[in-house]
Amino acid sequence: MTRATTIVRKLAVKADKVADTITLDHQDRHRRRIALKADGGLDFLLDLDKASVLEDGDAVKLEDGRLVKIVAKPEELIEITAENPLRLMKLAWHLGNRHTPAEVTKEAIYIAPDHVLVEMVRGLGAKAEKVSRPFRPEQGAYHEHGGHDHEGHDHGHDAHEHHTHAEHEHGHKHGHDHAEGEHHHAHGESCGCGHDHKH
Repeated sequence: MTRATTIVRKLAVKADKVADTITLDHQDRHRRRIALKADGGLDFLLDLDKASVLEDGDAVKLEDGRLVKIVAKPEELIEITAENPLRLMKLAWHLGNRHTPAEVTKEAIYIAPDHVLVEMVRGLGAKAEKVSRPFRPEQGAYHEHGGHDHEGHDHGHDAHEHHTHAEHEHGHKHGHDHAEGEHHHAHGESCGCGHDHKH
């Protein structure tokens, strides 16, 4: 099987080198080694030195020089909005205190569905609505941004698990099942917040 051992960041991706695309959700864009099937049917083995974050628009380089471009898959999220920036900042603090992966924008915060957190947000006077969009949560300060490699830590995925594109529709085979709509931590960590996240 053709291997992909290098990440090419978005700004360096040349369109004429792109042989296929692969659509992945947030969980599956955090990888080190996994067999994948691209949207057009190209099979390849992602084989990186370290677990890395694949961003929307990046590509992985195959051994023969071709590129497979990464497309962020829309997924069900909770959009949190507030009446003013200060309240949104306070909400971000409360969510961060629960170690919840979150994407922060000027107008909203996005998190994975979690009824406990939704109740907390609404109790603090903010809005929490279901939306469908790609999930791009903030990375920890220990991640390296830009450059050739975007290093992260190994998320504990089996190096030999094989996901086809079709398998991303209703769940992932990560060693445990996620019921539809239930919250999960991308890093496999307990949030330490005192409530049960039903793994």
